[in-house]
Amino acid sequence: MAFRDAIAALLGRGGPNTQIEWLGPTFRQMVLGLTPEELYRTQPHLRIVLSFVARNVAHLGLKAYAREGDNDRRRLGRSDDPLAALIARPNPNMTTFELVETLAADLGLYDVAYWWLREDVNAPSGWALRPIPPAWVTGQSGGNAFAPSRYEVTSPRGRVTYVKADDMIVFHGWNPGRPKHGTSPVETLKQVLSEQVQAWSYREQVWQRGGRVGAYLTRPKDATWSDAARERFARDWKDRWTGKDGKKAGGTPILEDGMELHRLGFSAREDEWAEVAKLALSTVAAVYHVNPVMVGILDNANFSNTREFRKMLYSETLGPTLARIEERVNAFLVPRVTTNPDAYVEFNIEEKLQGSFEEQASILSTSTGAPWMTVNEARARMNLPAIDGGDQRVVPLNVLVGGQASPRDSGTQNERSGRALSKGALAMLEELNASHPQEATGVIRALPAKSSRPVRAKAQVGDGHEAKAEEIMDAFFDRQREAVLARVNGAKDDTWWNAERWDKELAEELLALALQTTKDAAAATLAAFGLDPDAYDVARTEAFLAEVAASRAAMVNATTRDQIGAILAGSGPDGVADPAHAFEVAKSSRSATIAATLVTTFAAFAATEAARQNGGGRKTWIVTSGDPRASHAAMNGETVPVDATFSNGAKWPGDPVLGADGVSNCRCDVEITFG
Repeated sequence: MAFRDAIAALLGRGGPNTQIEWLGPTFRQMVLGLTPEELYRTQPHLRIVLSFVARNVAHLGLKAYAREGDNDRRRLGRSDDPLAALIARPNPNMTTFELVETLAADLGLYDVAYWWLREDVNAPSGWALRPIPPAWVTGQSGGNAFAPSRYEVTSPRGRVTYVKADDMIVFHGWNPGRPKHGTSPVETLKQVLSEQVQAWSYREQVWQRGGRVGAYLTRPKDATWSDAARERFARDWKDRWTGKDGKKAGGTPILEDGMELHRLGFSAREDEWAEVAKLALSTVAAVYHVNPVMVGILDNANFSNTREFRKMLYSETLGPTLARIEERVNAFLVPRVTTNPDAYVEFNIEEKLQGSFEEQASILSTSTGAPWMTVNEARARMNLPAIDGGDQRVVPLNVLVGGQASPRDSGTQNERSGRALSKGALAMLEELNASHPQEATGVIRALPAKSSRPVRAKAQVGDGHEAKAEEIMDAFFDRQREAVLARVNGAKDDTWWNAERWDKELAEELLALALQTTKDAAAATLAAFGLDPDAYDVARTEAFLAEVAASRAAMVNATTRDQIGAILAGSGPDGVADPAHAFEVAKSSRSATIAATLVTTFAAFAATEAARQNGGGRKTWIVTSGDPRASHAAMNGETVPVDATFSNGAKWPGDPVLGADGVSNCRCDVEITFG
């Protein structure tokens, strides 16, 4: 019985004598008896994962190389070697991508794949490489227990061809007790896939036999209604309100006295269809060692872990498969095709792992210690024409002679290097300025002109920032009080609190405060060192400050909500029954505390970040309160590098890593040292 006919029988379309054993052994036997290709054609989860793996393996690209010495290699072109020509055009009908995709798909579906290698005088390489579907390989003969001497290949038309084992490149996995064969992962998955077929069949039955009822009308049981009136109403309702051709479809019907319209809908929640589908897809992905996030299960996905999963795809997931293919091709195919003993093939996995262009540029610039592209090379990447003088690589002169490890470095070693230039070096700079003005103009003026002695400055902002912060909190609490108290009376649950609204509104206001406060604090810090106050890039910090603002907004609102909830539950302060008390406390004491904490956090962060962006050397934790926390008092005077963390794990006073207890009402300061 064909697969489609079997399913038709299960759905009750196989004739009056068809017996449906819904979850019985007949159904299970039918599913377990399906071939791998039938399951691939009919099971979406298997196809999703398998095609994902096959396409990503093929997308890497199989390249031919030749080793030249111990540390060098050369990419082979089509005209250089028959191996490269064969890989580029394996046979008259296929590309390299299609050849590798077929190989990876066969391995995934059958755990075995076959390439038939034969001479072809019409091919540029002199060879043809043809993948043979594993289902066509119907027998093996001769040889020994570990390898046959020939393979029997039967085409769909029944034609039998015998291929010598030397002409067949065989890729297969491990099979306990059968060293000449692999074990198809589909055999392991059949139980899970059978459940999916059953679920699909059940849903098909529901759609075929289930009712289509969206709403129904009722009348009082004692209402009188003649047959003619009932028929007239039914006809009028159908003509006016139903179907796409209803004269008033989409409008509001006017019902007769006593009639009521009731909506009726169906939900798949009870059957948990979505969850079962996710579980099945996750199971299939697990068998193929693919992270479920990569095939569309995004329940726990975010930008950070998805980026790491992508790296894992080409290491832990596809790495073993790629190594198996490379070693098999290099051991059995390459020696047959080329006489070059140093030739080999390799997947271009570095292209997938090399990161974005920005990441590549940063790494290469740091690794070489200098810029690595000319102006015209950069313009060519943007499809722009070359310009005169753009073929010379521009090298900042403080990199050329100043001792800087990388043009991306901005540490204090550059300040010392700039100050330590000898007269000879300065003369050379002047000469280069004159001979290559497009490369050196302005570099000498750009060298740091800082004092040779250490300079200190504290993170400080004017009192106006704290007053502004308190004003923002007071206005927010007033607005929140009016909205919450209007809904809290008579509410039977916590619907009086709209966490999404309050967190979003306060976070937006705190972010605006943070950007302005940090900009002013950073400018004050840089000015104290005699640096340009505009040398601070606030845009680089916006994403981080948005997270801080959102975190602080959530903490503030959680406290307010808990206080109101305690009063409503009778567990608030003694004698307090009015939830308005929570907002009175908020304005009388919490606003000032929150404002001081926020400004301390933003100012300390800005001072540290300004120093980090401009080559600051060290930072010191300073206690300013007369009654500090014991943990903060113990840190007074602690000094660490500007990019390091203090002993409590924070990078500055008010760092969110300290939690609510560690930052609330903290007035500690941070002192920055240049030199």
